[in-house]
Amino acid sequence: MARVPVPERGQPLDLSYVYLLAEAINDLSAQLSPSNNRYVTVETPADGKQSTLSSGVKINAAMVQVATSSSVLSGTEQEWSYSFPAEYKFAPVATATAINTGGTPAGREVSVILKSVTTTRVTGVVKYNASGDLTIGVNLIVVGIPN
Repeated sequence: MARVPVPERGQPLDLSYVYLLAEAINDLSAQLSPSNNRYVTVETPADGKQSTLSSGVKINAAMVQVATSSSVLSGTEQEWSYSFPAEYKFAPVATATAINTGGTPAGREVSVILKSVTTTRVTGVVKYNASGDLTIGVNLIVVGIPN
């Protein structure tokens, strides 16, 4: 985007300077125009479709450590949670995937289930589908409209 030079005190505003101002305003307007591809829609069952400019969307990404060098039994579950650094206006959309940070066979046999997503927190469980030692975490991506 073009930068408009600041006029000197007492400088007359001539046609070329006014032209630079108009050009900079038009460039800014083109960058902020409300076209369809600049909107993000977040849809949740409780709040329905909520749309905003993509510049107004808040995205949190985090890794929650669930188990470190732990011995687990097949069929057991472990609860985890993550609190957002800032609240969302509506419940955001969250995605969670397991990450086998220990690289063990038991760590490859897990399921991640989200239990609840609120404007301030996401909770879930990791279900262990094999017995053994593991170190496991949950990668989170949370997208929503900030408060």
